[in-house]
Amino acid sequence: GHHKGVENPEIIVMERAFHGRTMATLSATGNRKTQAGFEPLVSGFVRVPYDDLEAVKQVAKRKNNVVAILVEPVQGEGGIHIPADMAAYFQGLRQVCDENGWLLMMDEVQSGIGRTGTWFAFQHTGIIPDVMSLAKGLGSGVPIGACLAKGVAADVFTPGKHGSTFGGNPLAATAGISTLDIITEEKLRENAEAMGNFLNAQFTEAFKGNKAVVNIRNAGLMIGIELDRPCSELVKTALANKLLINVTAEKVIRLLPPLIISQQEAQELVNRLVPIVKTFLDVTSK
Repeated sequence: GHHKGVENPEIIVMERAFHGRTMATLSATGNRKTQAGFEPLVSGFVRVPYDDLEAVKQVAKRKNNVVAILVEPVQGEGGIHIPADMAAYFQGLRQVCDENGWLLMMDEVQSGIGRTGTWFAFQHTGIIPDVMSLAKGLGSGVPIGACLAKGVAADVFTPGKHGSTFGGNPLAATAGISTLDIITEEKLRENAEAMGNFLNAQFTEAFKGNKAVVNIRNAGLMIGIELDRPCSELVKTALANKLLINVTAEKVIRLLPPLIISQQEAQELVNRLVPIVKTFLDVTSK
């Protein structure tokens, strides 16, 4: 925006989004609970509903200072939300960006590095973003983050423009390279897709007819089981049964199994988790 001479440039972000906990990314995040206690937040963001292309088009009509869209291909912290027609939605965003001279920036911190069955979740959409952020799985537990850019976005940063104390850390970079090699050699992208579909099918069958289970959705090994009631207490119950789960958006059981999970281990996950959830639903229905 500053390179183009735009006064007070703004970025379109999404409701329910999660982008991090630094001041700018926290401000871009669409969760008031996460933001609480860190005000005043950074300005420069316009928020619209996720998976609502028309809302983005309306912003384009009424604002002339927007310079980019920042979006997660799959909303992880928001509750494993996937656009109803992923390809159409992101192709629509790409078109709006191209027509208005905006950048399309994708946050693949949680969805990238094989988790959805491809290297990056944007590969399910038929488009390529201008900017992409990576972290989490890139280092297999070793702290690392990366920002990839192409075209005019790549020209924004020149030597000396930006830096960090541990940027380019050789240990982290080595871990990242090894991670990519192992994912390729052990076919972990293919495993993520297969095991994600297996778990979805198993959970769908196990909860068939249970009206308290609103939806079961997945993108590879990003799995969400949405209930009709808050269920955060399930985290402790699951831990007592030697399961590490997470509850996001109050009502969504989020499962992010390791990419190396076997079918036997996936079945064991189902065998342990389903009774816990059913017992919780029975108890909280009374």
